[in-house]
Amino acid sequence: MSHPVHLPARADLCIVRLSALGDVTHMLPFVRTLQHARPQWRLTWIIGRLEHALVGDLPGVEFIVFDKGAGARGYTELARALRGRRFDALLQMQVALRANVAGRLVRARHRVGFDRARSRDGHGLFIDHRIAPNPRAHVLDGFLDFLDVLGVDERVWRWDLPLSDTAQAFAAEHTPPAGRFLAINACTSARPQNWRNWSAQRYAAVATHAWRVHGLATVLTGGPAEAERAMAAAIHDQADAPVTNLVGATTPQQLAAVLARAAVTIAPDTGPAHIANAVGTPVIGLYATSNPARTGPYGWRDWCVDRYPDALAAETGLTVDQARWGQRVRNPQAMARITVEDVTDRLDQWFARSAH
Repeated sequence: MSHPVHLPARADLCIVRLSALGDVTHMLPFVRTLQHARPQWRLTWIIGRLEHALVGDLPGVEFIVFDKGAGARGYTELARALRGRRFDALLQMQVALRANVAGRLVRARHRVGFDRARSRDGHGLFIDHRIAPNPRAHVLDGFLDFLDVLGVDERVWRWDLPLSDTAQAFAAEHTPPAGRFLAINACTSARPQNWRNWSAQRYAAVATHAWRVHGLATVLTGGPAEAERAMAAAIHDQADAPVTNLVGATTPQQLAAVLARAAVTIAPDTGPAHIANAVGTPVIGLYATSNPARTGPYGWRDWCVDRYPDALAAETGLTVDQARWGQRVRNPQAMARITVEDVTDRLDQWFARSAH
């Protein structure tokens, strides 16, 4: 099931990866590699609406937008967009049931998906070919595993996320000069119980340190949910430093343009950390409830504050090697294991390194 599929010289490929923002940035090296190694292949990507707003300017890719929130109507519209089309291969690169069902609407000679260990929601019922197992792989490396099935051995380590002129103009207008501010994306999502968020008080202390020691103002980014706005307001009020609050005020492209201008981004396990990685900005990730080896900002995993082993041992009695790959710690106290000093030390180390 993991041997290469045989495709024609001018193959038509359809990719299904609907979400989320961070995961679609992980897809960029996969797409860049295909474009370099097989420039004659045609790529069609079925993607979510919000995610399309981030990567939809990617050259050489046809996008079909799937409205995940439209229920049955979304599938009807997708089927209409695919009517009369047949692909040489479907790459089912998301295992969630919604994505599996969307992929079922694609007519393809080969239907390639994940190995059994990385499958769920009946994924195996929607494919006829699996990639090889790759235990304990980063999410991005899991996408690159699809290249082996396609007979592509090389890897192109480029993200090159296209940013529109209007997005860059917005960022220039609403932030301090490029390289002179710290970006903080404090929240991971609007879910009521999300154990990945740190405290406003500690973020404010980091912002204060960044200003006093490194002369960096702070720009807050995030989504429009009330919990994110409340967190941003608390950080703004408690920080003894200049703070610009852009939470809820940016499109995905504008967010990426803001992060591209930052000296450093600080964030927990959330999409903007990976967007910052994709635009080449250093990231200090805050990890206690998930493993940065699996979901950390890809180029900056060594710079993460990693309290996951401690939190995992306290919660389950297991070491990282003993735990199921991807196991999370769902304890509201886990992120409290990360201290202000943990983060400011990383910030100081980065600037000390940059000075040489």
